[in-house]
Amino acid sequence: MSPIATADFQASFRNCVTRLTEQPELALTEMFDLTAQRLVRFAITITGNQPDAEDAMQGAFSRIAFRPRLLAKADAPWPYLIRSVRNEALRIIKKRKGTGFDVAERSSPEESVESQIVHEETADTVRRLLKTLPRNQYEVVILKHWEELTFAEIAEALGLSQNTVASRYRYAMEKLHRSLEPLVR
Repeated sequence: MSPIATADFQASFRNCVTRLTEQPELALTEMFDLTAQRLVRFAITITGNQPDAEDAMQGAFSRIAFRPRLLAKADAPWPYLIRSVRNEALRIIKKRKGTGFDVAERSSPEESVESQIVHEETADTVRRLLKTLPRNQYEVVILKHWEELTFAEIAEALGLSQNTVASRYRYAMEKLHRSLEPLVR
């Protein structure tokens, strides 16, 4: 995601949070539309499947709908929302174990068939390697690279210290680098 798109997302999210106490239904609807894809993508890293990830995201929004002031008053609303989804996902996997990892790959029509195949194979390899990481490292990598959160925001979302988050990220990157080395030679 480009820095401009990230800035637009952050501004839109802050706008929804600001309106939570005045127009909770409208603000939550807009927030849902804005964040659902990102939150489900993150929840998949925990649950391992799309349906449970969607349930986790919807569960978090249900809780927030009943008490919107909790999100509105949070020091860091985006990490707070991510943490809420994470907690819901952890509740779900305690109840039932999800299997599989279903993320649809999309490519533009301009790409050649050969480049699409290479892209899909590379994405599959990276996805497989990511799944070999311990779950706590996997979560940090996903939040850092897909959601472009800072270590401080990740620490807030996961309820950890920044040093722990940075260590998990460093260990994950070292493992991924070692695993990818043979592929780039």
